[in-house]
Amino acid sequence: MIRGAFRILSLGALLWAAGFGVFLLAIPGPLDHRKTDAIVVPTGGAGRIDRGIALLKEQAAKRMLVTGVAPEVRPIDLAREYQEKPALFACCIDLGREAVDTRSNAAETADWVRRHHYKSVRLVTSDWHLARARLELTHALGSDVAVLGDGVKSSPRYGILVAEYNKLLLRRVALWLGIGE
Repeated sequence: MIRGAFRILSLGALLWAAGFGVFLLAIPGPLDHRKTDAIVVPTGGAGRIDRGIALLKEQAAKRMLVTGVAPEVRPIDLAREYQEKPALFACCIDLGREAVDTRSNAAETADWVRRHHYKSVRLVTSDWHLARARLELTHALGSDVAVLGDGVKSSPRYGILVAEYNKLLLRRVALWLGIGE
């Protein structure tokens, strides 16, 4: 009985390790310069908003949503911080203030995408976070909207990668089981 349990645990550990290896090898980089209807940038990581603004200025999309912005942050504050003209924020950048985590970023984004009737979205987030953020957004939007991932290069600690992989696994299982929809 103990031997059988040990084999099951060993197999589970081996599968987890193999999956983690695949996760590490599949960490995406920046997307090419193809156009989408919109750009979505969840707050929380260095370089994300910079990348989104650069893409918007290159006309890679019509509009950008920064999701998960603190309620007290105003567009002029972000324009100053990123050394951009306020007109760019006035015309083309929306601030989402409802989200507090990856799942609520996806829900906030889905509402925004539907209001604007967009059919394609470029999701700009940290490279290590992209798999789970894309999973959540794809789930929230359904199959009507194409979600393209654009990973912002980063150098996360090993612990962050392990935690993110575990979150990704748990969320996939939860969605597969229909939990937490």
